[in-house]
Amino acid sequence: MDISVYRPGELTSADRAAWTALQSKADLHDTPGLANPFLSPEFTLAVGRCRRGVRIGVVREEDGPAAFFPFQRTATGVGRAVGIGVSDCQGLVHRPGFTWDAQELLRACGLSVWEFDHLAQGQTPFEAGASGTFASPIIDVDRGYEVYLDQLRARSPKFTRTTLAKDRRLGRDHSGLRYVHDERDPAALRTLMAWKSAQYRRTGRSDRFAHAWITRLVEQLFHTRTERFAGLLSVLYAGERPIAAHFGLRSERVLACWFPAYDPEFSRYSPGLVLHLRMAEAAAADGIAHLDLGRGQKEYKDSLKTRELAVSEGWVTRRHPVAFGHRARRAPVRALRNAVLARPELFEPADRMLKRMGKIRSSGRVTTKPTKT
Repeated sequence: MDISVYRPGELTSADRAAWTALQSKADLHDTPGLANPFLSPEFTLAVGRCRRGVRIGVVREEDGPAAFFPFQRTATGVGRAVGIGVSDCQGLVHRPGFTWDAQELLRACGLSVWEFDHLAQGQTPFEAGASGTFASPIIDVDRGYEVYLDQLRARSPKFTRTTLAKDRRLGRDHSGLRYVHDERDPAALRTLMAWKSAQYRRTGRSDRFAHAWITRLVEQLFHTRTERFAGLLSVLYAGERPIAAHFGLRSERVLACWFPAYDPEFSRYSPGLVLHLRMAEAAAADGIAHLDLGRGQKEYKDSLKTRELAVSEGWVTRRHPVAFGHRARRAPVRALRNAVLARPELFEPADRMLKRMGKIRSSGRVTTKPTKT
């Protein structure tokens, strides 16, 4: 393979256009992940402005670029998927029918190992290194919102009836209920991030927005807009008051759901579910084929989904001491986390404990003393 490695700023406009064209040609049935906005050049370029070590391997054939491989690399040759930890789809974007040798690709990119946690379905040369495969629920709207709603009624009649009733009751109780699919007000984005941070703390989870680079990344993507990519903020308002919001990424045919949250004062109306139905309706009208809800077991995802894609986590390694050391450190942590998530008898008590700790932190009863040095 003829492989060249570039920093994000070195990629030409012609190469970026070719990358986007490959996504547009992706078959949503055979290689659905390739059309995901997390695999768009805009996402990699945005991460490159917030994190060090972002590179793009470009595989060229006689008639032009055949594949693009975005990754992050350390000085010791440890590679990870771009934006790992916040990216919900990872892999190599390629022409239909293109095949590659994973070992050769890593060698050309100067990597001893490449770690992933949301590998797109159909990346066969990388899947050999997968340590686990997980469901990523999606909402199909390619045949229109009404068809999706009919499917939802048939599969979950009580859930659908209850959610639509809450939508109507919300409109009766609060005048001026309106939905904005593409909100451009940065203040609404700040409100969403504040809600999400509070939710993370309340449930005992790590607050992603406590990491400055993630906040910068989201803000950059909010202002990123091309013909086939955009950071999309959707907001449900009661009058001028936002009550639920979601920030995600859209490509030409896929809306990747990312950061949903709502005002807890309106929780009795299930505003998050109402918001997702409004998003599905607007996305269908906008030519989106499906909404990707992302990996993770959540009740609302099971209720809204039409089917599931598969994503994998694991490592592709070369025979190198750095690769063995990295995997030895990371594998036990991943295995323990997945064991807890997969077994209700372990997950449920762990989840309750995290929520109790979150409530204690929120009430201010626990403080962290600085460590003496």
